[in-house]
Amino acid sequence: MKKLAAIAVASFMAVSLLAGCTDGGSGDGSSAASDGSTGTAALTGTVKMSGSTSMETIAKALAEGFMAKNSGVTVDVQLGGSSVGVADAQSGKSDIGNVSRELKDTETGLKANKIAIDGIAVALNNDNPVKNLTKDQLTKIYTGEIKNWKEVGGEDAAIVVIAREASSGTREAFEDILGIKGKVKASQEKNETGAVKTAVQTTKNAIGYVSLEAIGDGAVTAAKIDGVEATEENIKSDAYILARPFVMATKESGVSDVAQAFIDYVLSDEGQTIVKNNKLISVK
Repeated sequence: MKKLAAIAVASFMAVSLLAGCTDGGSGDGSSAASDGSTGTAALTGTVKMSGSTSMETIAKALAEGFMAKNSGVTVDVQLGGSSVGVADAQSGKSDIGNVSRELKDTETGLKANKIAIDGIAVALNNDNPVKNLTKDQLTKIYTGEIKNWKEVGGEDAAIVVIAREASSGTREAFEDILGIKGKVKASQEKNETGAVKTAVQTTKNAIGYVSLEAIGDGAVTAAKIDGVEATEENIKSDAYILARPFVMATKESGVSDVAQAFIDYVLSDEGQTIVKNNKLISVK
């Protein structure tokens, strides 16, 4: 009888131990993460963004990528301009303020999360002997102070100044960097990068500006600016001036878990691949 009792006790303990090992709940509220991993609670909530119109395309692309991995999250992208983005992030109206420039010294209380770099190349016809322009010369060409290529070391020919249309983000960036907003005097305005590139390619004395990614097939020449080539490396090192950061500004005091997860995603390899696919320069 004693032997039977001992066997019964041992069997009961084994069953209890097995039950404890196979209990479906851990007691800590964790669940499968939205990216397929385990041990992390699935994200839920809303991320509110507002600000730069130039960042609309990349912001929406990143939002779509993040929401595809996190079905319980909504990323709301609103516009209004960089200054609106700053004010909204400072006040807490938005979790993230999209700012297509460096933050100003007066824009305090914010952390500048640089998520991409927008590079711009100055396009010249391949037969144009001018290969380098100073920032001052470029500024004066686009404001109409310099009208002939001979004034910058070229042939005696009138400069055909080509710009983008008023709503273009590339135009906004170009004019902001050179400080010529509202001062441009263009011979022609084109509504897309390809049209600018074609016009410069077919017009010997033309000058235009295009996104950096449009340069490289030999159709046009990218002018050096102050002796610096328009390359991704020179843009990343700040040696080439025609570039600006795309910043997602957040409060220095911190943001919600879901907003921080979004920022982390944007700066991840997957997020930066989306940046590259949208013709911007990765910050990695």
